[in-house]
Amino acid sequence: MKRLLPLATFIVLTAAGSAHAQLFGGDTEARNQIIQLRQDLQGQLETTSRGQLELAMQNEQLRAEVARLRGQIELLMNEVETLKQRQRDFYVDLDTRLRQIETGGAAPRAAAAGDPAAESADYQAALNLLKDGKQAEALAAFETFVGRYPAGSFTAGAHFWAGNAALQARDVASATKHFNAVLQKWPDDDVAPDAMLGLANSQQALGDAAATRRTLQALTERYPQSNAAQVARQRLAVR
Repeated sequence: MKRLLPLATFIVLTAAGSAHAQLFGGDTEARNQIIQLRQDLQGQLETTSRGQLELAMQNEQLRAEVARLRGQIELLMNEVETLKQRQRDFYVDLDTRLRQIETGGAAPRAAAAGDPAAESADYQAALNLLKDGKQAEALAAFETFVGRYPAGSFTAGAHFWAGNAALQARDVASATKHFNAVLQKWPDDDVAPDAMLGLANSQQALGDAAATRRTLQALTERYPQSNAAQVARQRLAVR
């Protein structure tokens, strides 16, 4: 019995050592797994944080773009209202001039070719087409008018309204031609500032931002007190 005791003791100690090794070996493996899990979670958190930061930056950029577009829309609406008022004022002035010519009480802007009454009637007919929203017909009528009355009392206005009709009909080339005609031949006419603004609109329609800016700047310098110049300053401020 005394000889068996050391053998039993050896077996117990060996088993205990094996269990101890398994316990601590398993603990190391678990610890490594925890460390790996933490690293994985940290990586996921960093990726999520970067994604959230990028999303926040994109949202901020979108808000800034929306604010910019809102400002442009408000500016364009103000410009439309200004042009509408200018158009109403022009029609009032036109009616006054027509009545004066019909009664023989107005001196023409230049020597009119032909019958002044016929000239005023043709001009009014072209304007009525534009008022009715018939841009293509109005453009054709105004171009016939300027060909028939190249030095008439309303020729500058006919070129101006031809440019507007062409621009509304998306005939940018014709619009540019008629607005330039006003600026070159009648730079001191009442419609000249609006013709220059119309030229800028034509250039913008062509996508020529540099030319548009140059024309708007020239408008503010050449006709600083005009309503068109005020619109030009507003547009330049947001570009």
